[in-house]
Amino acid sequence: MGSALETLCGQAYGAGRLRMLGVYMQRSWVILLTTSCVLVPIYVWSPPILVLFGETTEISRAAGKFAIWMIPQLFAYALNFPIQKFLQAQGKIMVMAWISALVLVLHIFFSWLLILRLGWGLAGAAITLNTSWWLIVLYIFITKSDGAWNGFSWLAFSDLFGFVKLSLASAVMLWYGTSPPFSPSVSGRLPNPLIPVDAISICMNISGWDVMIALGFNAAISVRVSNELGAKNAKAAKFSVLVVSATSVAIGVVCMIIVLATRLYFPYLFTTSDAVAKETTRLAILLGFTVLLNSLQPVLSGVAVGAGWQSLVAYINIGCYYFFGLPAGILLGFTFGLGVMGIWSGMIGGLTLQTIILVVVTSLTNWNREAEEAEGRIRKWGG
Repeated sequence: MGSALETLCGQAYGAGRLRMLGVYMQRSWVILLTTSCVLVPIYVWSPPILVLFGETTEISRAAGKFAIWMIPQLFAYALNFPIQKFLQAQGKIMVMAWISALVLVLHIFFSWLLILRLGWGLAGAAITLNTSWWLIVLYIFITKSDGAWNGFSWLAFSDLFGFVKLSLASAVMLWYGTSPPFSPSVSGRLPNPLIPVDAISICMNISGWDVMIALGFNAAISVRVSNELGAKNAKAAKFSVLVVSATSVAIGVVCMIIVLATRLYFPYLFTTSDAVAKETTRLAILLGFTVLLNSLQPVLSGVAVGAGWQSLVAYINIGCYYFFGLPAGILLGFTFGLGVMGIWSGMIGGLTLQTIILVVVTSLTNWNREAEEAEGRIRKWGG
């Protein structure tokens, strides 16, 4: 939900409306803190909820204890994510990197102290995570931000309904966009699922590394497009989309080649089982295609966020996954007996369809009109 700020803060910054960045961030805080309060009962009652979904009583109790300790982190999320987008819109990436590096060092220290040294177990892990996130939140309260942060304002409580709609659309869009294209829980229903689940988990680890690269481009193009549209530089926005897309796809092609060339060897980085390694090698061709698609899809999603197309892309994502990819995967995997290969092939089909639609939408975009809409959005929510 905090991703709505990528659109609003980025376009306001491009238009030179720095004061509104702080107001937008506070509106997001109001919405996300309210959402956190709504989610607290789920944390409190997580043991019976997990049992209801088929988890064992022992695991449910342990998870419930951990969830209670993690409630403070829920509210840290509500404050932290808007701060990230607030800084990102201003191009303060190195600030975020240094803060994250410092917090990582402290996180490692607290993990050693509370979990290993003092033996606090799950409680120690939760305290460590809470501390790390709240340290990041403190940044905005102890620094100035070039006129973008002028303290708390009552404007944060105006126009909340429209802000909520954009936030919810962003949440739905990114919920699918950051989910793996393959669900190990589906493969877990196959006969003798142990080896397929292990193999697909290895593949998802590799895919996750590649996605991190693409998400970097996602953030970069989101900021660039929103900034340029806010500044009414339609040609610059279009050119940025072309450059970032080409660069990310080129990296994706290289990563795909590496995956295919090392398919006999990389599984042994994760397992000592020959059976699991053989199954992972068999899946490498699908992993290669997934890596390639994941090099472009997040970039196009970043373009959508920068331009404010969250609602449209949310519908595209849901349609491609739930009405095409998932049914096709289940049909191929279970009905036609193709197993894990069939399930993943269906998911890739959904991801391919999603990427094609996003390419068409982006290619047909009138960037001059998008710049005008950005100007109208700034006037509407300009306080």
